[in-house]
Parts: sequence; structure tokens; C-alpha cells
Amino acid sequence: MGIARPMPYIDAATYHPSRRVAALPGRRFQLFCIASLLSVMLGASVAPAATPEAYDPWPGLIQDIFKNRPMNDGADVIAIEMPYRAEDAAIVPVTLRNKLPPGDSRRVLTITLVIDQNPAPMAAKFELGPDANVTEISTRVRVNNYTDVHAVAELSDGKLYMTKTYVKASGGCSAPASKNADEARSRLGQMRYRQFARPGEGPASGAREAQIMIGHPSHSGLQMDQVTQLYIPAFFVNELRLWQDDSLVLAMEGGISISEDPNIRFTYVSNGAKRFRAEAKDTEGHVFQKEWKVDASGI
Repeated sequence: MGIARPMPYIDAATYHPSRRVAALPGRRFQLFCIASLLSVMLGASVAPAATPEAYDPWPGLIQDIFKNRPMNDGADVIAIEMPYRAEDAAIVPVTLRNKLPPGDSRRVLTITLVIDQNPAPMAAKFELGPDANVTEISTRVRVNNYTDVHAVAELSDGKLYMTKTYVKASGGCSAPASKNADEARSRLGQMRYRQFARPGEGPASGAREAQIMIGHPSHSGLQMDQVTQLYIPAFFVNELRLWQDDSLVLAMEGGISISEDPNIRFTYVSNGAKRFRAEAKDTEGHVFQKEWKVDASGI
């Protein structure tokens, strides 16, 4: 019959766990240390890894598109308007608006539209005619992923001014064309022009709104032929120039992000011209030209 060992006396009023560790015999203390070390190591191994920050292509785009030129805050220079969540990623409306006040001696020379996450991010570069006083440009673009969209204005002071918005859309660059190939080819290069006199303005002078529409499939190179299951080669309008008489109103350098059947609406100030003309070129070398009388709708 064994002899019972007396239990050590523990004063509850002065007890602390650290005193228990210090009181462990040598072997048990070693086991306790090993167990504690393993616990720490295992805890570290199962801790969730830090989530990597989302890749931001904008710094690289500043280098590639703008040659690393400094970017200034453009909140008081230019505005960009797009829906936060697009209904159709293949035809997302975008409006660029000049915010310079009337007394500002500077002039907007160009506006570059950049859709950061698109395969070819530079969607369009607009050149504004020196005497046309273009204050607003609207078009439709493809958006391939959730993305920032930047508008960069170059002013006559030689500086770049940037603003941006965010759009939730995906798959716009690979979305199938809305028309079959034969129908698209039959409408290739057909141009329509509409003009809208602003309220209170005369028909031959003053602020106007106008719209140019070009029949073109604008293939992005990422769309697949539903019959052959092969990718359709890129084929799009890459140049557009608009004049009133011989005075430039607006020019556009376009890319794959401009939607099928390019459609551009813009404001300008008439110089009293009697005709309006347009010239467009595409990536296969086609040249499309048309001229309208100022008071004709062109439709």
C-alpha cells in the first residue's frame, strides 16, 4: 500500500500562472517549453497569409502612354461620367466634359481616355479644334474588367490634368458582335450626322450639339466567330476627323475599346459654316468620307 504524498499548499490569494511554470520540475519544464514552442510554430503556419494588393496598372500606363510626364489634379479641369455598374459591358456610355471657366485663358488641346484594365488601355485620344470650343464629348466603349477609367487633358499651358472614375463591368472586349458578318460588311463606312441647336441659339451660329455615327463592326481581336470558333482579327476605326467648312472641330485616334458602330456626340460653337464634313479610316486602310449641309440632318 503506497504512501500518499501530501498536496502542496497553494495560496489562492497570491497564485499566478507564471509561478506554476517556474515551480515545474526540470523534465516537466522541458516538455512544457517544447509544447509551447510547437504551439507557436503551428500557430504561425496556419495563420492566414496577407492578401496581396490588387495590381494597379496606372503607374505603368503613365510611362507607356504619357512618357512619365507629371500628372496634375484635374478635378477643376475635366470631368468623366460613366455608370458605376454597366448594364452592357460592350456599350458603356462615357461623357467627357471640359470644366474650365469662361475667363480661363488656358485651352484644352487633347483628352485621352484610358480604361486601365482593358487589353489595350488607351481607348481614344481626342484632339479639340482650336476655334470650335468643344466642351463635351460622349461615346460608347467596351469595358473588359472592373477598372479605373482615367481622363487626361493636355492644356495649352503644357501640363497634363487627370481625373478618374470606377466602373464595374466585364467581358466587353470579347462580347460577340450584335450583327452577323454579312450585315456588318454591308453597312461598312456608312456615316450619319445629326445636329441639334441649343435652346435660344440661332440655326447658323452659337452653341450646338452634333452626333456622328459610323457603321463599322469594330472587331476587338478578342471576339470569337460563333461558327468557326476562331478569333476574329482586330478591325476597327482608328482615325476620325470632323470639320465645319475647313476648320477642324474634333479628331479622334481610336482603339479596340470603342464600341461597334462608333457613335460620338459632342458640343461645339458654329463659325457660320455652310457644310460639315467627316473623314474616317480603319485598320484595313479603308477611307470613308461624307459631307452634309449644316442645316441637313444627314439621316
